[in-house]
Amino acid sequence: MDLYEFGDNEIYVTKIGLGMAALGRPGYINLGHDSDVGKDKSVAAMQQHANKILDLAWQKGIRYFDTARSYGKGEQFLGDWMLANKVSEPEINVGSKWGYTYTADWRTQVDEGEKHEVKEHSLDVLNRQIKESHAALPGHLDLYQIHSATLESGVLENRPVLEQLAELRSQGILMGLSVSGVNQAAVIEKAISIEINGSRLFDSVQATWNLLDQSAGTALQAASDAGLGVIIKEAVANGRLTPANKNHKFMGKMLKLQAVADRYGVGVDAVALAAVMAQPFVDITLSGAAQAEHLVSNLAALTIEWESEPLTILSDFAETPEEYWATRSQLSWN
Repeated sequence: MDLYEFGDNEIYVTKIGLGMAALGRPGYINLGHDSDVGKDKSVAAMQQHANKILDLAWQKGIRYFDTARSYGKGEQFLGDWMLANKVSEPEINVGSKWGYTYTADWRTQVDEGEKHEVKEHSLDVLNRQIKESHAALPGHLDLYQIHSATLESGVLENRPVLEQLAELRSQGILMGLSVSGVNQAAVIEKAISIEINGSRLFDSVQATWNLLDQSAGTALQAASDAGLGVIIKEAVANGRLTPANKNHKFMGKMLKLQAVADRYGVGVDAVALAAVMAQPFVDITLSGAAQAEHLVSNLAALTIEWESEPLTILSDFAETPEEYWATRSQLSWN
């Protein structure tokens, strides 16, 4: 897989990266996650499973890997795998995130009133989690991102946090943010304008953009034009743009998606990823695959050379942000 410049930053990345959200913890909201990671969900079994996917991703040429403090043991699994395989810093780029604390304690279901992860964008959490990330990923933390920055959390107005991020950036770590929810565009636009001591603070943005939620596109183009690297998450909408989606209300769109997939001789997931990669503002599209066959199928997106007719067929897929995120919020942890 070829390497491409990541925004105006001095690192080079592959067009497809591997996200660790579904590999680092036994419970997640992706459709079919329970069976994807296997019956044995012990830490040892899941680490062994993650290692197989990481091995395959590396073999297939993926050189950007994305994780977070809240992805269970995602950082640890990735760090242990790099150490065991003697992966050197120049060979790989690793991004992680801070701001959520994993609280499920390796359970797939939590009690009423509990959460799988708790969000807090405070300076205390940043200072604690950057140490934890360095410990889990020794020598391999290239990009550190605010996890799901929102206007409501106030993190983009928290001067002590922003100054600490600037300090980390001065030490050679790229600074980024991920965004989620109906106001992604507004958060991206605000982040682009933030400067500390006369220098732009953020080097990248990670956002949801897929056939179903295209609302952040204009803001992401503005971020790209400003020199930020752009990472796209949830390209298959947590499984809604894969055969795992059995919702009868979605069958009309799934049939259209399948028709395009048949035209190119790939799976519907590859079509979804290729539609993302066709956007001019995208640097990295994350695969969240938790099965080897799914990763191979995702990578088939690289073979698609778009024609106008298939893109026309997919042009009416977009939902309103409110509809998309309401549906996502109803996905159960499994």
